[in-house]
Amino acid sequence: MNAQHIKSDFNPTNIVTSDFVISTKQKIKMEQNELYPIFLKLHNLNVLIVGGGNVGLEKLSFLLKSSPNANVEVVAKDFHLEIKVLAEKHPSIKLTESKFKKGMLKKRHMVIACTDDLEVNKKVYDLARKRYLICNIADTPDLCDYYLGGIVTKGNVKIAISTNGKSPTTAKRLREFFEEVIPEDINAMVENLNEYRKTLKGDFEDKVKRMNEITASLKNKE
Repeated sequence: MNAQHIKSDFNPTNIVTSDFVISTKQKIKMEQNELYPIFLKLHNLNVLIVGGGNVGLEKLSFLLKSSPNANVEVVAKDFHLEIKVLAEKHPSIKLTESKFKKGMLKKRHMVIACTDDLEVNKKVYDLARKRYLICNIADTPDLCDYYLGGIVTKGNVKIAISTNGKSPTTAKRLREFFEEVIPEDINAMVENLNEYRKTLKGDFEDKVKRMNEITASLKNKE
């Protein structure tokens, strides 16, 4: 699969709107995304979502799309109907009808606050930080230890996309782009390579060298 053979109408160097033109060529130094991407096993972690409205639904749906067995408790005074539907489909989802209390942060690994009350969201963030919990406050980049970026999944292959909180829409379009260009049979290739790796003899360096030799041809595959 050669990038030269992938066509797209998206031109990142020249974004035009009715009001202004942004050209990346005008920038002397490009800002770097310093976020460190990791892939979490949410079925082994305890996640708390504070807020049961439209944004809470969005956050929960996003987590479950990638991790259907994620352990998540949603706390809110009332819940969006679709959140209740998701809870019925996923046994690992717990709904707690209550206002937020600081004791709810016990035994958590990560927290998301998405209520329509900015003071509650800020309280959740401050309390989470005191407990060294990573926290995401919806639509408030300065109060986020992590972002929920765009994700592409093809079997065992998963790609996470981040715009450093600058443009969720761009992450969405890139996700759609990669979903289209990455072949559906890539998972079969990954499975075959995994089985082949199990047959290799020698030490770790020998195995890495052999796998690098085999996969190097993928760069030129059309």
